[in-house]
Amino acid sequence: MNKSVKYILPAEEVDMGGFPVKQALPTNKVEQVDPFLLLHHARVTPHFDRPAKTQGVGPHPHRGFSPVTFVIEGEVNHQDSRGNNQVAKVGEVQWIHSGSGIIHSERPTQALVDAKGTQEIIQLWINSPANRKMIEPEYIHVKEDAIPRISSSSGADIKLIAGSYDGKTGAFRGQSELLILWGVINEGESESFEIPDGFNASIYNIKGDLKVSGHGLVQAEELVVFNDEGTSMDIQAISDLQFLILAGKPIDEPLTQYGPFVMNTQTQIMEAMRDYQMGKMGFLVEAD
Repeated sequence: MNKSVKYILPAEEVDMGGFPVKQALPTNKVEQVDPFLLLHHARVTPHFDRPAKTQGVGPHPHRGFSPVTFVIEGEVNHQDSRGNNQVAKVGEVQWIHSGSGIIHSERPTQALVDAKGTQEIIQLWINSPANRKMIEPEYIHVKEDAIPRISSSSGADIKLIAGSYDGKTGAFRGQSELLILWGVINEGESESFEIPDGFNASIYNIKGDLKVSGHGLVQAEELVVFNDEGTSMDIQAISDLQFLILAGKPIDEPLTQYGPFVMNTQTQIMEAMRDYQMGKMGFLVEAD
């Protein structure tokens, strides 16, 4: 049985401290698609007359969830208070579980600035269950050619980012049950995907136009949120298409968020703010 469409959520431009991004989630109508809390889609042209280390998003903390970055175009240099310093390139993913607390930055590389390139990324925030919020932080990067692919009847390139599918295990391990696929389908081709029973499911259309069975056209930069019933999603690429399938078992716990901290109670948020101010999440001195 095919899943039916519940919402179509266009990504709207928001200002993140002077950094413009398109935000598909949350919206005034939809706070979250449990366990997915936020989806930002950013296209950035760096200042070519400034050092890369002064651009992008500078050091900032997180606790209690996983911020995940998908690199659509360009390069992203991640540095964090755990000593990681890594460049992710086109088609790659940087996955952080912030756990009890981490400070990180995400900037363009100097090579990208020198080449007068552009940067396009998607950042996804995935909630963690209460019993995983305060575990040790973790950063994972997997090169593009090491990300598992699932079989495709149309020749599409479908990367298995998280979860299990087609007898394979994803490149990244979530803190709850997830299925995340990153796909590219050529114009005119179709694909069908099976979503585990009981999972919330959505598709974010990164580029191109797609048709969802039983609904119709979905344009670029729109998030399709499905109803609970059914397990199949049939999509057709009306033009060359790039998309994310985001599915996960709902955590269904109380949620309190303040900026970069996602916890279960207001007291825990106050503790996170105190711990950050006291340096308990570490310190980040960025390398040149």
